[in-house]
Amino acid sequence: MTEFSDTFEDENTFDSAGLRLTVNLTALTDNWKDMARRSGKARAAAVVKADAYGTGIEDAGEALYLAGARDFFVATVDEGVTLRLYAPEARIFVLSGIWPGTERRFFENDLVPVISSEEQLAFWMAVLADYGDYPCALHIDTGFNRLGLPMEEAIALADDVSRPASFSPVLVMSHLTCGDDHTSPINRQQLESFRRVSAAYEGIDSSLAASGGIFLGSDYHFDVTRPGITIYGGEAVTGMANPMRPVVTAEARVIQVRTVKAGEAVSYGRAMQLTRDSRLAIVSAGYADGYMRSQSSGGVPLRQVVPQGGQGFIAGRRVPVAGRITMDLTIFDVTDLPENSVRSGDYIELFGRNMPVDDVARAAGTIGYEILTSIGLRHERRYVEDEGAAL
Repeated sequence: MTEFSDTFEDENTFDSAGLRLTVNLTALTDNWKDMARRSGKARAAAVVKADAYGTGIEDAGEALYLAGARDFFVATVDEGVTLRLYAPEARIFVLSGIWPGTERRFFENDLVPVISSEEQLAFWMAVLADYGDYPCALHIDTGFNRLGLPMEEAIALADDVSRPASFSPVLVMSHLTCGDDHTSPINRQQLESFRRVSAAYEGIDSSLAASGGIFLGSDYHFDVTRPGITIYGGEAVTGMANPMRPVVTAEARVIQVRTVKAGEAVSYGRAMQLTRDSRLAIVSAGYADGYMRSQSSGGVPLRQVVPQGGQGFIAGRRVPVAGRITMDLTIFDVTDLPENSVRSGDYIELFGRNMPVDDVARAAGTIGYEILTSIGLRHERRYVEDEGAAL
């Protein structure tokens, strides 16, 4: 292998990366504080599952903990073990619950399992018989028909005098199926159902509202709220202007700018036929990096329903995707930008301050959650505060 002198060492991998991701931790914690304020008397937790929605559970979790978050929700025990290193005194709830073989990791890392089924409940009772008193949470189904103990069984359990004394839930929770749609009557129906559950577990914390539910008002807040997407700058309520600060900016390097004659075609399947002489910027991002193929300008089924494909932001303007997005590369049409305003080595914003993640999601036929949680492994990450001072 060829050895290079120190002269050739790359000291700043972010500046030279083909793909880079900037996470503004100040915006992240500001958004959490905003949701905590909107939660009124309820205590705001922080949902950091899926690698903190793609932002990095280590850095995001620590920032939220330092900002004052003391209740966290993760999806898996692995996420909980990682988060414990950065949130030492927090209460960490594991939404997927506890399974045989994971008990030691729960106990050693002080994680709280969320019990969501009769099978999990039976296993948990057996665990308590061996290990003694240990906290848990109960997830109750109030109409979502996803996870959750049946409501009537959960209420009966609260009144069951034969249940072990070591069974001591510290939280009962449910989840709104239409929290993003404030016109849905289902929200009120679930609220009334959950009030019955909460009353049955008097003296134990209750939690119903995630991000969208927080905006429904104080009736939905109970003791603990669970903001997730809003912390990371995404929209939570359909039809409402997004009040949150953008947190994540994804950029890709322009590898080449090429001139193509009118009448020629672009990318796989020749899905885009050029009607004018064009300048095309080929950038180092594709669907392997979470930049979804469904955003292609043509040649994908979504364009039959939503005519406008994806866009990026460069040289002060939005520019459209040209042709199909491929695994590692995307082509943008920069013809309408001034000559020489885009050069090889420049960076185009895929989403961020100038390209809101939910606008990008709509062009892909999805939601901001999926864009954030699909961020690939090839992004070089940088964490900043306030005006961009790198940490």
